[in-house]
Amino acid sequence: MAESENPFGPIISSYSRAQAIEDGFLVDVTETAREAGIKFPVALTRAVWDQYVEVPEGVKCQDVHGRLWDVLTMFRFKARIAGGSLLTYQLHVRNTNRPGTPPLVTLKATIGPGDTPEPVITIMLPDED
Repeated sequence: MAESENPFGPIISSYSRAQAIEDGFLVDVTETAREAGIKFPVALTRAVWDQYVEVPEGVKCQDVHGRLWDVLTMFRFKARIAGGSLLTYQLHVRNTNRPGTPPLVTLKATIGPGDTPEPVITIMLPDED
């Protein structure tokens, strides 16, 4: 389709996945994802990283690597049974030192083309696009 045929008009601006990672809006976790058995590149939104991977100050018995591993492996388990380009999944995340089972949090993952036709995975909060 020629640009003049685009029903939405000319493209004024675009923002690539690589730019979003460089700017810090997405956090590239592909290396750890590969260790967890995920073959496509994976990024988390900044909100997911800040709320569920970074350890809140004073929270004991938690570390960034373990929390990231939980986010990724729970995604992998859900992706194996769910299929499709959009899925939601849950995991327990401890953000306080309160005893007992931590609350369940819900995450959403999209799988589709990134800056190239190669599939990429983005894990985000349910209300993020």
